[in-house]
Parts: sequence; C-alpha cells; structure tokens
Amino acid sequence: MHTSYAAPGRINLIGEHTDYNLGWALPIALPQRVTVSYRPDGSDIITAASDREPGTVPIPVATAPGGVTGWAAYIAGVVWSLRTAGHPVGGGHLTITSDVEMGAGLASSAALECAVLGALADGVVTDRVELARIAQRAENEYVGAPTGLMDQLASLCGEPRSAMLIDFRDLTVEQVPFDPDAAGLQLLVANSHAAHRHAGGEYAARRASCERVAAALHVESLRELQARGPAALDALADPEDVHRARHIITENQRVHDLVAALTVSDFRAVGELLTASHASMRDDFAITTPHLDLIADTAVRAGALGARMTGGGFGGCVIALVPAELVGSISDTVRSVVTTAGYPEPTFTLATAAKGAGPVSSHACGT
Repeated sequence: MHTSYAAPGRINLIGEHTDYNLGWALPIALPQRVTVSYRPDGSDIITAASDREPGTVPIPVATAPGGVTGWAAYIAGVVWSLRTAGHPVGGGHLTITSDVEMGAGLASSAALECAVLGALADGVVTDRVELARIAQRAENEYVGAPTGLMDQLASLCGEPRSAMLIDFRDLTVEQVPFDPDAAGLQLLVANSHAAHRHAGGEYAARRASCERVAAALHVESLRELQARGPAALDALADPEDVHRARHIITENQRVHDLVAALTVSDFRAVGELLTASHASMRDDFAITTPHLDLIADTAVRAGALGARMTGGGFGGCVIALVPAELVGSISDTVRSVVTTAGYPEPTFTLATAAKGAGPVSSHACGT
C-alpha cells in the first residue's frame, strides 16, 4: 500500500509579513507542486529520497528538533510535528519530486511540508487549519524559521482562477475571483535568481520589530491598530520600529483595496496597489534589494500595470501585471536592463491560480 499527495507552491499577490501580525494576505496557489509518495514498511525509520538531492536520508520516526538538518529537516519536522499532535507515524520509504522553484520565494518549503503531511496523515487529519498548523510548527520549531501561516494555508486551499483572502486572526479563507486572462492580462513572474532565505536573521528581525511595537502599544498584535491607521504609531520613539509597523498597517489596507478592485475587475487599480506595496516593502519594511527594485521599476516603465517583490524578501521573485501583448517586450526589456546592471539574468514564467493540495489522483483541496 502506498499514498501519493501533491501540494503547490504559491505566489502572494499582496500582504507581505502580515500573517504573523494577524492581518490579511491574498495569495494564489500555483500549478507547480511537490509530489510525495509514501510506502510504509513497518519500521521505525523513514528513508527519504528527492529528485533534487543525491542519495537518501534516514529519518527516525522518533526524531526531535536538531536531529535532522539540511533539506530533510522539513520532512523530519513534519514527522515530529505530526507525532507531537498525537498522530502516529510509521517508518517507510518517502519519494519526493518537485517542479516548484526552490529559493525563489514561491513557498517551496511549505509545499514540501504539506505534501509530506498529506502523504503521512493519509486522511487522518482533514481540517485544513489543523494541517496548516502542523506544517507551520514543523518549520517554526524544528527547522527554526519563524514564518507565519500563509504559505501552508495557501498551499492547502487554492482554487483555480481565485485568490485566497486569508484572515490570520480568525483563520478563515475566502475565495476572491482572480482571472486576469479574462481582461487580456497576464501575471508575469520574474525570478531574480538571488536566493531567498527565510531562516536568516533579517526575517526574524522584522518579526521582532513588529512584536516590540505591539508590546509598546499594549496590544496583542498590530492587527488591533488597524482601525486607527498609521497615526496609532505616533507615540513610538524608535523611528525604525515606526517604519516597520507602518508597512504592516498600510499593507493590510492594500490587501482590502486590492480585493475591492478585483471584485469590479479594476486591474489598473490592482497594478497601482502592487507598485505601492513594493514601495512600502522597500522604504518602510526594508526587505527588497536594489536588484529587485530594478526589476520591478523596469517592468512598470516598460508597460506593466504594476509590479512588486513577492515573498519574505531579500531575493526571490518579482510579479508584474502586464498586458498579454506586452509579455515578450517587457520580459526582454527587464532582462536587458538587469543584466546590463551586472545582475544575474532573470527568467520569466506566467502564473495562474490553481487548485490546492490533495491526493495525486484527484488534487482535491485538503479540507
């Protein structure tokens, strides 16, 4: 007997670093996915093999944080997190294949976690929020990356031609129409090939800054400041913390504004919001780089309705909303400008909103 489960990567349209601040975000699930096949053998060791890595890695089912490092830590983390949640895990052989770009800010790690989780749990856990929490705990407490819940929820709950409005306080997912093709537009993804790393200190530093602001203003999270807007930050003394928190408050508002624009198919407003989000990540949250700024700015100058970095920051991909007839010329212009500036040559793909995680036979949402 064996089980196979697939989980997609994601692109976040807007709402960066809002998840751990209990705000809102608007990701889509991608067609690209990680597929995991699991064949139990009754032992107490899981032998993991990946098409991206040489050899195999043995993972004791009784593993604990620190026990496994490297790429297999994500698998070991899921094993540990599942067992910690009270669900037994047996030994066996785990085979992983993936076409989700790694290190590009497309949530390849969450896709791996959710695919492993689906294969190992095999229907024992069906609630999508519980599944997302188990996967998140693997990444937070076993791997050591202090990420929020967006990537896992986006991987589990995607729908075709829809974005997901995720409320991270209430842990609800609302499907929002997202079909730029119908308006003659495409979502162009430019991979900068500057590696994106979550476990680095910069991500943790941004989270710590947000937590300091919440503590200083005696609120549980920055979500509680939303109704007051940026003026709620006037009492703070540290200008850097003010900038960090201002990004979160204004980004949450941009999420709602973008949902409103999508509801009436106002894609020009959508583009302007993407560009405004990038400016906020650059100027207030300081998670972009000159390389990513150049890609986003060049895409807009070449005819994109808007562009922004997507993902945790410091590398990865830029998304641009572009007229279908300009995809080639915008890609060529960005490639030329970026390589002339001495950066790696970017690569381009078109993204569409796809179905979320599920058994390979049906790709049903893991709910």
